[in-house]
Parts: sequence; structure tokens; C-alpha cells
Amino acid sequence: MSSSRTPVIAGNWKMHKTIAQAEEYVAGLLPRVADVEGLEVVLCVPYTALQAVVDSTRGSQLAIYAQNMHEAPSGAYTGEISAPMLTELDVHGTLLGHSERRQYFGETDRALQLKVPAALEAGLAPMLCVGETEEQRLAGDTERTLRHQVQEALEKVAVDRLTEVTIAYEPIWAIGTGQVATLEQAQEAIAFVRALVAGFDKDAAQQVRILYGGSVKPENAAELLALPDIDGALVGGASLDPASFAAIIDAARS
Repeated sequence: MSSSRTPVIAGNWKMHKTIAQAEEYVAGLLPRVADVEGLEVVLCVPYTALQAVVDSTRGSQLAIYAQNMHEAPSGAYTGEISAPMLTELDVHGTLLGHSERRQYFGETDRALQLKVPAALEAGLAPMLCVGETEEQRLAGDTERTLRHQVQEALEKVAVDRLTEVTIAYEPIWAIGTGQVATLEQAQEAIAFVRALVAGFDKDAAQQVRILYGGSVKPENAAELLALPDIDGALVGGASLDPASFAAIIDAARS
């Protein structure tokens, strides 16, 4: 991790936790992170629990994000949620382009090109997810895939706002599989993503935070976070338990 960039540890709950479970979790996590400094901690919470979690974490250093957002401020988009609906709840940001959204729900790079600037415009911090499938990696298409995802999603972002986007690199073959990219693979891919941002603006590339996601656990967090270009982690399964999530936060602090 670079000392010039504030690291981020983000937990993505995916489709887990009722309001009651979410409140119990927050009660368990808050005391464990009360003295965290120099580190941003984010929870990506299902829509139904957002209000409750925002309310129960008010005044703490936890930032609460939605897991997705529609690019239009309103409209005939049944089942979707807009930026004004999120900002009304005092949500801080939103995940965008998670591989599960791409894989199961047809999320496209073209939609993300609209979503990322729409989030910024609304005052929501976007966390853009990028990453290659196992097929793409085996075919030698990792860089081509990342180039397409990053360039499309950032194309309409004003240069002076690039640093407000956090990027999470997740090798899709490592999500929930227990497989973790080697340290070399992770550093290489994230350095490449940083170089892609430099294609838009060199200074922004030095400031933008790029996280690693894909089977991050308390056991492997410290060595991943020690890599020069990695500014934190997007944690899936291990974020569902406050103790294991807190252990990853502790690894980031050390």
C-alpha cells in the first residue's frame, strides 16, 4: 500500500442479512473498529437494510454503500434504485459493475459509462469493479478485458473527478472459489489498471485507490495489502462475520 493513498477495506454482503441481522452485525463490528484511523471502512449493504445500517452507524467511521444503482434519476425501470433514492438515506456511495451483476444480470460496460458519472454527480462515491474470467485469463485476454472495462467505465468521468472513483480489481475465477490470485498476479493486474487510469490522467493514476477482491481472508490479507499498488480489499464471504472482517481491517492497519 502506498502511504499517499488512504487504504479502503470494503465488505460486500451480497444478498445476505435481514435488517435484524444487519443491526446485530453492526453492534458487533462498531466496538472493534472504534479506534481505526487512516483507513476507510466500507460496508456494501442490501437495499432493504441500508436505512437501518446508515442510522445505526451514524457518527462512526463506517461508510455505507449500496450494491448497485441505476443511471437514471427516475423512470420506468421496475425493480431498480436511483441515486436520489440512495442520497435521501445518507448512503455514502455505491458498488458498480460487480462481476455478479455482469454475469447474472447483464450489466454492460456501456451502462457503467453512464452509472459512474451519475453517481459522482449525485455525490455518491462510486466503487467500480473490474476483472477477468478464468476463460479470459487462460486465453491471454486479461489485459484486453481490463482495458475495455476501465476505459469504457471512465470515459465520461471528468478528469478532475477521476480520483473520486475507487476501483476494485476482482479476478472472477477467485471470487468465492477459495482460489486467490498469486501476489504477482494481483500486483501485475492492479499496476496495469493504474496504468490505464494514467491514460486519462497521470496525476489521477497516482491518487486513485485500487483494491483487490477475490477470496480475501484474515489469513492472506496482510501479504496482499503489502503490495505496492494495492490500496485495500473488497471482501465478500469473510465480511459477513464481524470478527473476521475486523481481523482483515487489523491486517490493513499493520
